Amino acid sequence: MNLFDVYPLFDITIDRGEGAKVWDDKGEEYLDLYGGHAVISIGHSHPHYVEKITDQVKKLGFYSNSVKNPLQQEVADKLGKLSGYEDYQLFLINSGAEANENALKLASFYNKRTRVLAIEKAFHGRTSLAVEATNNPKIIAPVNANNHVTFLPINDLSAWEAEINKGDVCACIIECIQGVGGIRLVDKDFLYGIQKLCEAHNTVLICDEIQCGYGRSGKFFAHQHLGVKPDIITVAKGIGNGFPMGGVLISPKFKPVYGQLGTTFGGNHLACAAAIAVLDVMKDEQLVKNAAVVGEHLMKRLKEANLPHVADVRGRGLMIGIELDMPYKEVRSALLFKEHCFTGCSGTNVIRLLPPLCLTIEQADQFVEKFTKVLNDF
Repeated sequence: MNLFDVYPLFDITIDRGEGAKVWDDKGEEYLDLYGGHAVISIGHSHPHYVEKITDQVKKLGFYSNSVKNPLQQEVADKLGKLSGYEDYQLFLINSGAEANENALKLASFYNKRTRVLAIEKAFHGRTSLAVEATNNPKIIAPVNANNHVTFLPINDLSAWEAEINKGDVCACIIECIQGVGGIRLVDKDFLYGIQKLCEAHNTVLICDEIQCGYGRSGKFFAHQHLGVKPDIITVAKGIGNGFPMGGVLISPKFKPVYGQLGTTFGGNHLACAAAIAVLDVMKDEQLVKNAAVVGEHLMKRLKEANLPHVADVRGRGLMIGIELDMPYKEVRSALLFKEHCFTGCSGTNVIRLLPPLCLTIEQADQFVEKFTKVLNDF
């Protein structure tokens, strides 16, 4: 049987990792400024993470949600305290797309509406309604094109006001820092205005924190830079440091009903062990603060370097976009194969940096040196 060939792959096999570094099967070392697409939050193969998962699988890897699992409550308690959302409720699932599916479903149960507003260039997942809320026609199959979603410009409050005032909007779903959209940032007045409009029209405000959340922005959630408290928050990626997991943080105004939401694998024992380890390390090693400090340093270095072909540097914390005046493809390839540095990308000309939150100042400086070498060759 062949694999279904949907991924363009680099001819590299990553064999092991530690912190913000990985090694391939030939023993070559790479600096990881990509984090497996923002998934590696506390660093590769963190000892506490390895120990927690190992100990748990020795006891019990899985049982269904038909019985009590105290580990789920431990995740909720630690997540609530670290994020500042102790009064919210937590529903655990398996992925970011599933988190957004459940968030939108819950919003529709709440106000009985079917229309959703999302930002142009949004990416919210690849399943059903999540992909319909993703602004990329190439990945929306005809069966998903159901006209539920209206895409509106980022930071254009008047455009959003006109739609919300129609009174039929179920939910507004927003990435406060767009990932696939090119590290574009929502501004404070825009999000505050949307929150007030949502409150006035009983519309649900969902913040998709799947990529920009979990400490990456230098606060636990990216929307916390903007002083807004959404009705629903979706998380995944960094929550399990590589173990598949997602979650929905739900305002107290939503009342749970038996059978309303459900999952087979969500919140299983191994996933919870991974999530607990992540929260332990984030707290003990102050990784949210580290993301803020190192991210600020890295952006400052990149801006002050006055590098050729760099048109803009933007982002927050360790979620950084470097806009080039040329396509990223050859630059990214040179970074990987010549300088042994993994990076991400978006659009046609943005290099996207999503390193583990344990990245050091020294490693940030190493990246700037590698990046400078590459750009000077073009």
